[in-house]
Parts: sequence; C-alpha cells; structure tokens
Amino acid sequence: MRKQCIVIPVYNNPETVFKVVESALESAVDVIVVDDGSSPAVAIKSDCNRLHTLRHQSNKGKGEAILTGARKAKELGYSSFFVVDADGQHFAHEIENFAASDVENCIVIGCRRFGENVPGSSKFGRKFSNFWIKTETGLLLDDTQSGFRSYPISILELDLKKKRYDFEIEVLVKHVWNGGCIQEVEIEVHYPKADERISHFHAFKDNLRLTRLHSALVFRRWLGLK
Repeated sequence: MRKQCIVIPVYNNPETVFKVVESALESAVDVIVVDDGSSPAVAIKSDCNRLHTLRHQSNKGKGEAILTGARKAKELGYSSFFVVDADGQHFAHEIENFAASDVENCIVIGCRRFGENVPGSSKFGRKFSNFWIKTETGLLLDDTQSGFRSYPISILELDLKKKRYDFEIEVLVKHVWNGGCIQEVEIEVHYPKADERISHFHAFKDNLRLTRLHSALVFRRWLGLK
C-alpha cells in the first residue's frame, strides 16, 4: 500500500477534533489539519513533527479546506491522501480497510454501515445522491455522500468550481469524466445522539447548491460536454 497522509478539515468541532487528530497520529503518517475559519481557532499542542496545522482566516467551505490540504500533501511529496472528518463519525484506524483498493488515480470511498442512530434525512440523502451520480457517470455506487475518502493528488488538476459540501459530488463526477476510477470499501461509522450531533450542513442552502450542481452536470453529460 502506498504511503498516504491524512487531511482533517475542521470547522467549529471543538469537542471532537482533538480525539480525531490523536487517533490519526497513531497511523505514523503526516496529519494535516485545515482549520476552515473556526471561532475560536483550533489550537492543537503537539510535539509531533508529523502534525501540520493550516488555517483559513474565514470560513471558505469543506471543499476548499480539502483542496488546501491536498496542496500541502503534494508539497510533502504524497501522491494521495485520506480525508477524515473532524466530527468523530469516522475511525482513523479503518484506513487499513482501504489497502485492498490501492489503485492509481482512484478515489476510494468509505461506504458507511448505517446503524440505529442514523437520521432519516441521511438515509434519504444517500439514495438521492447515488441516483444522480449514476445518471451523471453511469456508476452504481452505494455511498456517494461519505466524507471518509482517499483522494489522488491528481484531483488538483480538475476544473473544480464548488467549495462547500457540493465539492464532494463535483469531484467524483469530474474525476470519472477525466478517466479516473472510483471504488468503495465498507467502514463503520459513529452517529452521536441527536442532541449531541454537530452538523454544519444547511438543509435549504446546501440542498439548493446540490440541486443546481446535479442539474448542471446532467445537462453537460446530455450535451456531451464532459
């Protein structure tokens, strides 16, 4: 398996980010934390020279945070990197599950096993997203909304316009259109109880962004403008 670093985009997750970083550092690779304008700023005290902390002065969106992390990963000499969300839903040790899908120029998605605490909106959103990705790429995938992924550095060469949650859809579609592959591996996921859950997904604004994006991508595919 190629050596891959870990990128952790974070925005106002003070209760979970430190444990996520601590777990990621156990992997013995570089860990890049991208603070996307959190208030207060993320301050992680560590003597580990594998920890790199970057900060956006204002909130630019998860997609932009991932790209910032990707540029740092490239600077450090990595050809690919993992993204682990800072909200504690993902388990960094499950990166080992990605070993069997170690393919050049491939995005690998951690397909979540949904349990009892998963909100109905997440289940619906996953099915909705999977349908549109199939329409746009022809690929039948199980979890196109999962944020636990392995990305090749080559995504920096794609013409990506979206900077927030819609980035995670746009990058999949344009990666496939550019000749890249997508694979999935099964992972566990932790969903806190509703009163403990922190989400920055805005139901109206982000769903509107996603609807506009899917409409544009389907239109481009129909016109052969990939």
